[in-house]
Amino acid sequence: MVVANKAWRCSGGVLVNNLAAEILQQQKHKQKQQLSPHQLHCWNYLPWRRRPVVPWTAVCGLLLFAVGLISLFTGHVASDLEWYSQRLVKRTWYYKRDSSYRAPIDIWKSRFSNLYYGCSNRGPRFAQNFSYRFRMVKITDAVVVARILNATLVVPELDHHSFWKDESDFVNIFDVDWFISYLAKDVPIVKRVPEKVMRSMDRPPYTMRVPRKSEPDYYLEQVLPILLRRRVLQLTKFDYRLTSDLDEDLQKLRCRVNYHALRFTKPIRNLGQRLVTRMRKMAKRFIAVHLRFEPDMLAFSGCYYGGGDKERQELGEIRKRWETLPELSPDEERTRGKCPLTPHEVGLLLRALDFDNNTFLYVASGEIYGGEETLRPLKELFPNFYTKEMLAGEELKSLLPFSSRLAAIDYIVCDESDVFVTNNNGNMAKILAGRRRYMGHKRTIRPNAKRLSALFSARDRMDWNTFSRKVKSCQRGFMGEPEEMRPGRGEFHEYPSACICQKRSKFLAINKNKGRNDRFLNASTEESTDEYTGNEQSRKSLLKQDKRSNGNKTISIIEDNDHEDFLSD
Repeated sequence: MVVANKAWRCSGGVLVNNLAAEILQQQKHKQKQQLSPHQLHCWNYLPWRRRPVVPWTAVCGLLLFAVGLISLFTGHVASDLEWYSQRLVKRTWYYKRDSSYRAPIDIWKSRFSNLYYGCSNRGPRFAQNFSYRFRMVKITDAVVVARILNATLVVPELDHHSFWKDESDFVNIFDVDWFISYLAKDVPIVKRVPEKVMRSMDRPPYTMRVPRKSEPDYYLEQVLPILLRRRVLQLTKFDYRLTSDLDEDLQKLRCRVNYHALRFTKPIRNLGQRLVTRMRKMAKRFIAVHLRFEPDMLAFSGCYYGGGDKERQELGEIRKRWETLPELSPDEERTRGKCPLTPHEVGLLLRALDFDNNTFLYVASGEIYGGEETLRPLKELFPNFYTKEMLAGEELKSLLPFSSRLAAIDYIVCDESDVFVTNNNGNMAKILAGRRRYMGHKRTIRPNAKRLSALFSARDRMDWNTFSRKVKSCQRGFMGEPEEMRPGRGEFHEYPSACICQKRSKFLAINKNKGRNDRFLNASTEESTDEYTGNEQSRKSLLKQDKRSNGNKTISIIEDNDHEDFLSD
């Protein structure tokens, strides 16, 4: 438009256009010689002085071609640089603390675990106001629901109709008197409905089932009116019948139940501690693996492990016990990360994380599907392999008919281990993972099965170093570090963020003389009641000096480069 206006002014108000080419060629030289300097300046803006227009399609094509050449060149260069860097640079598996510092991971213990502690004390607003309507329910969240309904809780009953057909009751596994006394200020609990109340009832206790993950409002609007009318109410199939998202006081009550009130009976505790002592006598540190590769778990998962028609038939028969289970695609379930790792894959995972074959392994499990043949690859990778049956011998004989009591022994040893590895998302694994976080963020490894499944399938097409590097990359965010836990992530029993507080510490000056970015932890720390809020507070955590000369510390090795956020898996 500017060029056109200038041409208009210079030509005396007449736009010169569409002139025959031959006339322009004849006249332009003669006219140019007769122009004044001002007119000569205007000459340059007349239409016949414009350069030919290049089509945009040609420009875009040239640009795309150039970008392609650049990408091809830089891709080869980046690939070569990565190849050489893997051989020339000492690479460390880094745990990102903030934008300016990354700390190497100790595979046995989090360097930041001492900065956090469990905090589940009841708040001043958590007043006592008890009623004596009775509820008969199944499992742990019963305490919280009793609190919501302002009701008296009858000691929970356990399921006697599961795959394992265990006749154990609550009183056979947990210290009932301790359970009742510890929660006395939270919820009144009785061992059974008083005879006086039962005689006064003209009908048996009302039985109902609530939807999964119900909100407190559902209990107040749908359950409470029935409880008020019938006085005694039994809620069945109570697993996951309460939402994971509750207010802070109720979440802390959950923690008091899970990590304090539920204590095993003395015989179970004593036997469990004896097994821990025997493991400690053999090794200063050990790993506990909750293998969970029993027939019922594999049948429930709907996964396939290469056992042919025999496996499909055997697991298919077990799967019929759950009438509501949908038909699943084994390949899709594995891609989604829903299939437990095989014992061999668990061993490969641990070796890839740099646990050597001298590491002592305690395997918590029931009857492994496939028996010794299935366990053989894991034992070859970790010869120091132990189970409760191997450690306890005759001491375990009286408990063999009771799978729940055997699981309690495994629970104790797993809780006391230096590293705990889960292999499924079952109740025991979640409660244990949450407890270990609550008790000081003890190293807890959860396989990132969604990403590992593809890696295990392709492991024969790569060398061991490449496989190990990729495993470590997959496991970032799944190693039990404090920063992995943030409010709202996962089930509360596994990530009890409302019950974990961070110690308030003082910073020491950076050692400028050595030109390092290391920050040191002051010996004097004072506790605070600040709740754990995830990465924001983690950035304020203090770092201890990394003493490479310490032979007791094992640092896993991996490259330091950016990676995807796996926390949402």
